[in-house]
Amino acid sequence: MKIFEEIESEVQSYARSFPRIFNKAQGEYLYDLEGNQYLDFLAGAGTLNYGHNNPILKKSLLDYIEADGITHGLDLHTKAKGEFLTTFNEKILKPRKMDYMVQFTGPTGANAVEAAMKLARTIKKRPNIINFTNGYHGVTLGALAATGNVHHRAAAGTPLTGISTLPYDGYLGDGIDTTAYLDKVLTDSSSGIDHPAAIIVETVQGEGGITAASISWLQNIQKVCRKHDLLLIIDDIQAGCGRTGSFFSFEKMDIEPDMITLSKSLSGYGLPFAVVLIKPEHDIWKPGEHNGTFRGNNLAFVTAKKTIDHYWSDELFSNEVRKKGAYIYNRIQKIITRYGEGNFSSRGRGMFQGLNCVDGELANKITKLAFKKGLMIETSGADDHVIKFLCPLTISDQNLKNGIDILEDAIKTICIEKNIFDEEVDYFHEDYEVKS
Repeated sequence: MKIFEEIESEVQSYARSFPRIFNKAQGEYLYDLEGNQYLDFLAGAGTLNYGHNNPILKKSLLDYIEADGITHGLDLHTKAKGEFLTTFNEKILKPRKMDYMVQFTGPTGANAVEAAMKLARTIKKRPNIINFTNGYHGVTLGALAATGNVHHRAAAGTPLTGISTLPYDGYLGDGIDTTAYLDKVLTDSSSGIDHPAAIIVETVQGEGGITAASISWLQNIQKVCRKHDLLLIIDDIQAGCGRTGSFFSFEKMDIEPDMITLSKSLSGYGLPFAVVLIKPEHDIWKPGEHNGTFRGNNLAFVTAKKTIDHYWSDELFSNEVRKKGAYIYNRIQKIITRYGEGNFSSRGRGMFQGLNCVDGELANKITKLAFKKGLMIETSGADDHVIKFLCPLTISDQNLKNGIDILEDAIKTICIEKNIFDEEVDYFHEDYEVKS
């Protein structure tokens, strides 16, 4: 269709990496107009944790639409919203002994981040917020100020202010605790860092290259927040909703954020939906202070409730995610062993993992060839050098194996071309199994 070239803005991005016209999707598969099938290891950039057109969720959605359920409700009280809140409270918050108010923001993760930072500044009456190197929190101006990527920042068109960026875990090398530096600059009145209202942090940096912070580092961040009277905001937009193996990415870490942002897979079905979870004592909003027309996506409430009921009522699904995460990790280690740590390394946690290819050119060649072979997988990181595993959490064991087999075939071909590897051995299709 020439229409895309004729009138769609040059800002398009994913369409350039995957130049096909797609018209059907189911589970972990996407199909183009020619009927070609692709295993989807992109999954809406982490929005489709439960796959495309999940039949369990689709039925509840179709039933709701057929019954003329409310689609758009501003922030009115609706039956769908009430049922979502009840389920979220009873099956997600209470079992984890979490006490939070739920703010429905605009439908994107960036809007949730904007709301959280806006509220933190209002509470503490300080404009500055600390973020971390390679962090990504969205591309609206406030969220963009807290985003590290120069490509995105360059598009702002205006100075990005109100943020101080400090080194993330591991940024200065192994063995250097960057939280000690953070504590030092906050203690020293001459450090040049204005006393902030909050710290915003991802436990695993998705767009930043699948860098996972250690538990001790995250605990130290919380200690710094408490010591210096700062609010702790956990951005769980991509790492949350099960991606790391538990509903929240920081569970069992002895961390209690003041605010949590959620979006992407929260609806379960790929429908726009974002919230900020706020400790009750911090919920000081006045009516309408953070407004928006699309705060009441009732279709998303319906599928989000069903997602929680079906996948998060017990530990079975969480255990499956952890098992698949271990399989991904083991397969990545096989690749590293085969090609050497100088060419590849592993990153991430759970089913949120990446293969660091060291340079973006190599990663780009691998993912392009993988797409030709029937696998959609993207890159991330400052130089697009990390191949990012974002397949649906519900992917079958066989298709998880098949997808990584395709990726390995592409790696072998490109590495032989680049003289990284010259062993003409078909080692890819060993009898790997997804095991506990």
